[in-house]
Amino acid sequence: MLREGVEVPLVFADDLSSKTAAEGDPVVLVLDSNLKVGDVIVAKAGDKAFGEVTNAKKSGMMGKAGELNVRLDYLKVGDNKIRLRGTKAKEGASGTTGAVVLTVLFGPIGLIKHGKNIDIKKGSALTAYVADDITLPSDI
Repeated sequence: MLREGVEVPLVFADDLSSKTAAEGDPVVLVLDSNLKVGDVIVAKAGDKAFGEVTNAKKSGMMGKAGELNVRLDYLKVGDNKIRLRGTKAKEGASGTTGAVVLTVLFGPIGLIKHGKNIDIKKGSALTAYVADDITLPSDI
């Protein structure tokens, strides 16, 4: 049984930018390390998580902020889907500096940055959380 609230360490599978992203674009992340219940591996590093861009605006003139919102839906483990939740937010004054805040929410994951265009590099880390208790087979 994988319990609600367990941390799920993910990394972005591809670069993502508010300059080129559009609402509805798929977003793929990869499980960064094995997910265990006790000593049993229930999801292997490399399993994919899926979501989509829910809002993307490129930066404009006069320092207008770029914006990027991503909803992360689930981690796919074999034939099972583990629903995920959480948030990671980035904000910066005119896009020059940024602070990262991680907060647990009872909803979809959102990634927001204000300032210049948002550029998320492949391999950037994001921690999500299991949204609901789920029973998984241990023979993955």
